[in-house]
Amino acid sequence: MGKITGFLEFDRIPEPHAPVAERITHFHEFVTTLTEPLARQQAARCMDCGIPFCSHGCPVNNIIPDFNDLVYRGDWKNAFQVLDSTNNFPEFTGRICPAPCEAACTLNINSEPVGIKSLERAIIDRAWAEGWVQPRPALRPSGKRVAVVGSGPSGLAAAQQLGRAGHAVTVFEKNDRIGGLLRYGIPDFKLDKSHIDRRVAQMQGEGVTFRTGVLVAGMPGDGVGATITNLSRETVTADQLLTEFDAVLLTGGAEQSRDLPAPGRELRGIHFAMEFLPQQNRIDAGDKVKDPISAKGKHVIVIGGGDTGSDCVGTSNRQGAKSVTQFELMPMPPAHENKELTWPYWPIKLRTSDSHEEGAQREFAISTKAFVGSGRSQTVKALKTVQIEFKNGKITEVPGTEKDWPAELVLLAMGFTGPSTTMLDAFGVEKDARGNAHASVDDAKGYKTNAKGVFAAGDMRRGQSLVVWAIREGRQAARAVDKYLIGSTVLPR
Repeated sequence: MGKITGFLEFDRIPEPHAPVAERITHFHEFVTTLTEPLARQQAARCMDCGIPFCSHGCPVNNIIPDFNDLVYRGDWKNAFQVLDSTNNFPEFTGRICPAPCEAACTLNINSEPVGIKSLERAIIDRAWAEGWVQPRPALRPSGKRVAVVGSGPSGLAAAQQLGRAGHAVTVFEKNDRIGGLLRYGIPDFKLDKSHIDRRVAQMQGEGVTFRTGVLVAGMPGDGVGATITNLSRETVTADQLLTEFDAVLLTGGAEQSRDLPAPGRELRGIHFAMEFLPQQNRIDAGDKVKDPISAKGKHVIVIGGGDTGSDCVGTSNRQGAKSVTQFELMPMPPAHENKELTWPYWPIKLRTSDSHEEGAQREFAISTKAFVGSGRSQTVKALKTVQIEFKNGKITEVPGTEKDWPAELVLLAMGFTGPSTTMLDAFGVEKDARGNAHASVDDAKGYKTNAKGVFAAGDMRRGQSLVVWAIREGRQAARAVDKYLIGSTVLPR
């Protein structure tokens, strides 16, 4: 590496954040990209560790030591080319990925890991500013047509790879804008949607066609807690796609929200997170939303301690909630992981997000017993809870810990059970034990379902997961589709 002793000389450099009092007044991004001097100093911390565990920890296998070294040397254009070779959308992962690469960093054994995520963001932001990100259309068309159903990160990654391989790609999206859960599930303060828009423009320059407002029969969005956020203007059937295209790739999200069937669930004021978050994103985009769900002036309780719950916390605070409390069924994890036991794998430890720092009471090992309503409107006013503990692998209630919590808005953010089964049924796709599309990832049958010419990737195949896993699956599925169509492929795995 360029700076052999960098990891000894420099501390980890966090990305600058706007103060809490300022950032909760708006829905814009509040994290600032590292300046060039700080980015080069951060990159100098990358060790010549021999085995790049960071690259193995990264689902898209970013060539992290190489682009770190290039940033340290000030060779930003080549750093971008290295990053671009493995990751179609580093501006997404550089903002919303939890960075498993950093957990796997060798320096993380006894110190703070290199800020790989911040460097990734700095590289791609510099590339856009310098005009290095340009359409790369195929040299010659293949004569094959591919339909990609779903425009989330998996679908977009697959579409871009297949377009660059020369195939005529059409992306079908049920909503009126491209992006899937990137567009409607991630708050703007974490990911400004202009990042999606300019990627769509790039892909259009590469020949990819986008059709919005099109509901593929059985498309995700027809079940519990689904995220259809506009009335689709057109419907196409599975048979139509199979007739008009040489291959179909299903990349819809795992949009079926996990419900909480406690007494009082029918009360007004109880909503899935994926009803709440998309509405705010639409308002941010300038859309008019009828009867929007608002946290303003209310006691808000978020049930679910993951990233979606954190997004609900941040959004509620920005809407002017009176108080925000987040419930988690599991016990509070340790503040620090046992690195000798967990490294280089993703550790279980207490994670405090930017949204938590903005104001939220967090409760662990707590179970909701009932929703309580009052008045003619039958609106939720409180929650009845009890503390729990785990004994012999079973959840048991702790006597004497019952409590009532004021709650005028309850947001259910307990994860997702899987994709739409009617979508898979429409194409005749077999499902695995969890209800996802059954499609192997081995080289012989990569991402191909039992249905002729039908492939599946992303949440549709693996279930609820990370944006970086979606990008990996989209890239690998594109390779499998390319090989299926022309008998060989030069697309990377």
